[in-house]
Amino acid sequence: MDWKITILCENTVKEPGLLGEHGFAAYLETSAGKILFDTGQGFTLIQNALRLEKDLRQVTQVVLSHGHYDHTGGLLAFLDLHGACDIVAHPDVLSERFRWKSVGREEKPLSIGIPWREAYLTTRDARFRWQKDFAEIAPNVFITGEVPRVSGFETGDPKFAVRRDNRWAPEPFLDDCSLVLKTPEGLVIVLGCAHAGLINILDHAIAQTGEQRIHAILGGTHLGFSSPAQLDRTIQALKGYDPKLVATSHCTGQAAMARLAAEFGESFAFGHAGFVLSSPSSNPP
Repeated sequence: MDWKITILCENTVKEPGLLGEHGFAAYLETSAGKILFDTGQGFTLIQNALRLEKDLRQVTQVVLSHGHYDHTGGLLAFLDLHGACDIVAHPDVLSERFRWKSVGREEKPLSIGIPWREAYLTTRDARFRWQKDFAEIAPNVFITGEVPRVSGFETGDPKFAVRRDNRWAPEPFLDDCSLVLKTPEGLVIVLGCAHAGLINILDHAIAQTGEQRIHAILGGTHLGFSSPAQLDRTIQALKGYDPKLVATSHCTGQAAMARLAAEFGESFAFGHAGFVLSSPSSNPP
């Protein structure tokens, strides 16, 4: 299977003419079609796609990793350009979500959910396809659906919250989904923020596909918010999969990226806007 992944939106840039923003979006090309994974905040998606010569009008479906503004905010701009399109996501992607942040001398829950209501998007031809389970959405391309929380050390960021019965509760992130490509070289995992836990996601992908080899991991890992002990255990566990490439982005955090770079050496890369990962084939799609 020929495939190619290009990061369109990310916090950092390396190539002149590209723009950075706090967000993530990746453009997946396969022989069966083109998939947009997340949309960033919406400030850089169109500009960077044009600069990288990726035609968003050719996208056959959009996959949303979870319902935060920095992964869904560009959806409206995409629809305005593309027109009607299938949007694959967990139904919780539209729910309200918050993060406790310092505002002056207080900590307040600030809204960080998707900035668009469902009706606003559907009247602009968003065709939502709700997906809770692991599923094949294109030949050898899967969405993880809800990821079981098995690893005891991946506790997540306690500052994320939702409202339940007029009370604040920890964000469960049931909608945290990743893309999984099953390739001849092994699995390629494309993460949004990995709120479900990086190791949980890898174990789920292996269990569902039966493929034990991890070829590449690309995207946000949210390790920048982890305790030093959790980061240590994540790196120890990650080495056990022997990934050929770890290319982290977005919410991973600079300190965590530096640690990963030191631990994985030549197998590490910074997943900046414009970063490209493709199959070894001489004829990528």
